[in-house]
Amino acid sequence: MSYAAVGALALGAGCSAPPGAGPTGAAGGAARVSGSAAEPGTAHTPTAAATGGANPPAARVRPHPPQPITVAFAGDIHFQNQLRPRLANPGTALASLRPELSAADLTVANLETAVTTRGRPEDKRYRFRAPPSAFAAVAAAGVDVVTMANNHAVDYGPAGLRDTLAAAARAPVAVVGIGPDADRAFAPYVTRIRGTTVAVIGADAVADPTTRHFAAGEHSPGIAVALRPDRLVAAVRAARRAADLVVVYLHWGQERVGCPTSGQRDLARRLASAGADVVVGSHAHVQLGAGMLDDTFVAYGLGNFVWYSRNSRRESTTGILTLTTVGRSVRKVRWTPGRVGGDGLPRFTSGDQALRLRREFADLTGCTGLGRIGTPPV
Repeated sequence: MSYAAVGALALGAGCSAPPGAGPTGAAGGAARVSGSAAEPGTAHTPTAAATGGANPPAARVRPHPPQPITVAFAGDIHFQNQLRPRLANPGTALASLRPELSAADLTVANLETAVTTRGRPEDKRYRFRAPPSAFAAVAAAGVDVVTMANNHAVDYGPAGLRDTLAAAARAPVAVVGIGPDADRAFAPYVTRIRGTTVAVIGADAVADPTTRHFAAGEHSPGIAVALRPDRLVAAVRAARRAADLVVVYLHWGQERVGCPTSGQRDLARRLASAGADVVVGSHAHVQLGAGMLDDTFVAYGLGNFVWYSRNSRRESTTGILTLTTVGRSVRKVRWTPGRVGGDGLPRFTSGDQALRLRREFADLTGCTGLGRIGTPPV
C-alpha cells in the first residue's frame, strides 16, 4: 500500500470525488443496523471474474483494474444543548457541512448519543440523547455511515437502547457497532463503489460503564465491545474475505491525551494483521496522529466534530480526513481542518490558517510510531 502521506496532510493534497460518485445502498435508501448494503451471499459475493474463477477460454473476461474512490471520516457528533433545536428541521440542521461531508464517495462518522426521547438516565456524569431525527440530520449533511459503538449510545438504559435500535432500523443512514445481538453489532456495512467492495466495522475498546453493562451478547442487544478484541479480529478477517477495502472505526484511547496508548497501538497491529486496510477512531476529544502501520493506514483520533463545548483550543480543533484509495492502497490523504464554533458546528478554514492546522495535524504523527513518507513504523 502506497501512501501519499502525512506530508500531503500538511500541504493539503486534494482528493475530491469524481462527479456523480456515490455509494450503493447507503444514505438515500432504507438502511438497517449493519450489513445494510448486502447480506452474506448477495451483493458482496465476489464474481467469477473478480476471483479468477473458471470461464471458457473464448469467453474469459479480464477484470477491470480498480478505480480510485474516496472515503471520508469525521469525529464525534451529537445534538446536545444548543445543538438540539437544529433537529426541528433535520434537513437543514447541518446544511453548512454538506459541501465537505458529501464530497467523498463514502463518509463515516461517530454518532455519540442515544437516539431516544425516553428511558432512565444511566449513573454517569455526561448523558447524551437525541430524537430519531438525528439520523435524518446526519444523512442530509452527507454522512453515509455512523458508528454507535461508543460510551454514549446507551446513556438512557435498556428502554433507550430499544428505541435506538428501532430508529436505526428505519434510518436513512447506515448504522454499525450496535445491534440486537453481537453478530449484528459486529457486522459490517458493505457497499460497492465503482467496482470496489467496501466493508465498514464499528467497535468500542474503552473500559467504562457502557462497555461493562451494554456489550452486545449472543442473544442480547448492545454495542460491539472490543476490550477483548478476538471477536473484532474475527469480524475483520471475515470482511477481508468478502471486501476489497476493510475499514474499522474504533472508539478508543484516553480522553484529552494526544498520543496513542499502548493498548491502541497493540490493537491497531492486531487489526492490521487481520487484514484491516484503514483504522480510524475517536473518543479522546482531541486529535491524535495518523500514518502508515506497514500496509495499513491508521488515524488514532479525529477529535470532536459537531460538539456542544469548546473547552480548549485542542478540543475545538477539528477536521475531515479524506482518503483516496485504489483497491487496498491509500494513494492520497487530505485533512480539511476547521474549528468548532460557539454554536457547536465546525467552520472549515482556508489560507494560512488552514496550512497551519494541517501542519499541526501532521506533527501529531511524531508520537504514534506510525510511518511517514517512505519510513517504516517504529
